[in-house]
Amino acid sequence: MESAIQTVVTTFLGSARGKENLDGKSFQKLVQKQLGNIMEDTNSSSAIKEMQRGLDENSDGKVSFQEYLTLVGYVANALSQSKSGCSADTS
Repeated sequence: MESAIQTVVTTFLGSARGKENLDGKSFQKLVQKQLGNIMEDTNSSSAIKEMQRGLDENSDGKVSFQEYLTLVGYVANALSQSKSGCSADTS
């Protein structure tokens, strides 16, 4: 688990290239390069821009580390549900 957390952090930091946030271009590159095999529409610029808008809680046009973690959590949850055969939380 430690290596997974380190990968999440270093992936963000590498994509942000020394900045605190991912701009639109950096976010698009990250999604296309890192999530292309487990997410749909990663080759669609408009889909990625829509994803960025959905993550951008403070509406600054950028994706912060915390907003990025929201994406990581969403993707991890979707992957977990697909692998376990669960389609939704039925509690």
